[in-house]
Amino acid sequence: MTIQSSVTPQSQTEPTLHNELILVVKRSELFAQEPAWSGLKQASFDPFLATITRHKEFLPRWQMEGDPAYKQIIPYLIFTHQDRYFLMQRQAQATERRLQNKYSLGIGGHIRQEDMTTDSIIEWAKREFHEEVAYEGTVKVTPFGILNDDSNSVGQVHIGFVFLLEGDSSQISVKSELKSGQLMTIEEIEFHISNLESWSQIVFETLKIAKK
Repeated sequence: MTIQSSVTPQSQTEPTLHNELILVVKRSELFAQEPAWSGLKQASFDPFLATITRHKEFLPRWQMEGDPAYKQIIPYLIFTHQDRYFLMQRQAQATERRLQNKYSLGIGGHIRQEDMTTDSIIEWAKREFHEEVAYEGTVKVTPFGILNDDSNSVGQVHIGFVFLLEGDSSQISVKSELKSGQLMTIEEIEFHISNLESWSQIVFETLKIAKK
């Protein structure tokens, strides 16, 4: 398949982002069949996507950032090319203060109400990929796992649907709120482990185990 991200602070200085309506699902609905887990769960996306389709709501982003009764739905895309992974660094002025200057393996972002033209998470992922990076080539998209981490304030209000994007080109670069990005081996990424955002640390450990 060819495929030709962002959380905000509770600030009135950016009213559009502050008030935009984003896709959320009540925690009680999302985890009705099984309790919330901690980490990257390699499970079928289908039952969770069915729950999202049935119980989706679009609520103000500023409100959801502080309400752990809801989970914001985030596609989280890991780009790889020839055993290297695209590692990015967020800007010091990133809208989400809790993630400023952090390194990330995941390309991802909120799903706004105007983006919800289909229930396909692949379509959601395409939009996020385009918003965050410039890429020339094609990718094979594979579901990698569902990421939940309630150990910190960012994770408590988000759930990530993680995809592995295997590209046929190394021509990829950052845009949007990212200030840098480059393809790195697992060994090179480990040098930055202490400054990876928490979701990326979780994904990295799974990738490292898979490479052994």
